[in-house]
Amino acid sequence: MATKKATKAIVTPIDQRETFVSAAKSMTDTDSVSMREKLLTLYKIQQTDTKIDRIYLLRGELPLEVKDLEDEVEGLKTRIANTTADIKAAENSLVEFRAHIDECQHLIAKYEEQRDNVKNNREYESICKEIEYQQLDQESFEKKIRETNLMIADKKNLLEETKNFMQGRELDLEEKRKELDQIVEETAKEEAALIKEKEELASKIDERMLVAYGKVRGNAKNHLAVVTVKRGACGGCFNQIPPQRQLDIAQSKKVIVCEYCGRILVDSEFENE
Repeated sequence: MATKKATKAIVTPIDQRETFVSAAKSMTDTDSVSMREKLLTLYKIQQTDTKIDRIYLLRGELPLEVKDLEDEVEGLKTRIANTTADIKAAENSLVEFRAHIDECQHLIAKYEEQRDNVKNNREYESICKEIEYQQLDQESFEKKIRETNLMIADKKNLLEETKNFMQGRELDLEEKRKELDQIVEETAKEEAALIKEKEELASKIDERMLVAYGKVRGNAKNHLAVVTVKRGACGGCFNQIPPQRQLDIAQSKKVIVCEYCGRILVDSEFENE
């Protein structure tokens, strides 16, 4: 007797490019939750996200300003470290230049002593050339010392200016951080409660719809992916909706998407619920 093979359910993978149009196929009334309840839950998620957006709006540009100041201070610290290293290297060079000068002076004295004891003109001219060479070498190192001292002075001025400027930016950063921390502290409990509320609502919605919702919300300037119909128009792009389509939206029996902006449209009565 032939046995019947068990059939394995095929699960279509979720596409991160999902839209409300394609994801709507997964939202049917065959589930225990009605379509109206699904749409209402999705609308509540949108309302919760809007409240979270308002909290972030209170912070304004502060997070970006804090980040920019942190990067600027780090850049100034790097500049100070590099300038300090340049000054140290230049001071080490001065030590070497002075050592070369001492060596030149020692050789000049040695050659002058030898010149007094030469026996012929050839030796005399040879020693005079050596003395002249050492004198030129000494002048060259003396010039390098003068140039290096000027460079060190400029570097020290730059270092002082950079340190003073960094102190001012660090004070600005401290004030901005305090301001941001105060706002975050004031809204932390509310934000945590809203995030928890959103997670509870999201657990009741098909994952495909959540992906589509996130995609549309991310592309919308006002971050609204689910909107009600107001005065016969889409609450997102404000384009007029045909009467028959408005009737379908009011019945809440299927997912209906605005043909202009791609947002999902729900009954205005959801605002009361």
